[in-house]
Amino acid sequence: MNGHQRVQDDEGSAARLLALSDGVFAIAITLLALDITLPAGLDPAGFERALSDVMPKVWAYALSLLVIAAFWRGHHQIFRYVREVDGTVIRLGLLGLGLIALMPFPTTLLAEYGDLSQSVAVYSGAVAAMGANQLALTVILWKRPWLGRAALPDPVARNDVADLAATVLVFAVAVPLAFVSPTGAKLWWTVLIPVRVVTGKRGKRLRAAAQQSGA
Repeated sequence: MNGHQRVQDDEGSAARLLALSDGVFAIAITLLALDITLPAGLDPAGFERALSDVMPKVWAYALSLLVIAAFWRGHHQIFRYVREVDGTVIRLGLLGLGLIALMPFPTTLLAEYGDLSQSVAVYSGAVAAMGANQLALTVILWKRPWLGRAALPDPVARNDVADLAATVLVFAVAVPLAFVSPTGAKLWWTVLIPVRVVTGKRGKRLRAAAQQSGA
């Protein structure tokens, strides 16, 4: 038995896990929007107050939509080279989907109690946990090339690891920071924007190069 031929427990098709994942991501995004409503029969003054009150929910929805969309995109990139999954990958994948499905809860906390330290800390912890799960999946699939239709190119894998590690670091640091300043913790999240821009551009370039070399 060589390094590319291993006995796999509970192995199955990566396509089935991706199909399940797409459904969970779609449901989570839908649930995010359920709280964005206005009472019926409001007079003009009441409408203005209700519209003002609902705006934090809209902003929280927009933020979580971006977060979930980023993880969905990353999830598909991780499994791009994967043909089969084993028990470890399935368990990690299901854990990640559970964390995604839970996102409406910290989103509601952020929308309704966004000025409280606990709410910002819970939201930050939830995103950090999702990032850590996706990081673990990336490393495991990188180190198990026998699961793939092709080996994940090392430069691509390293860039993905750096991207996810930055996400985990930023949101993990925001957890204790939230107890010092909830607003400061939310501002700290924006540190990730230039990092993701850099790693995203590098990732596109590396994937294009890998496709050309494999063509």
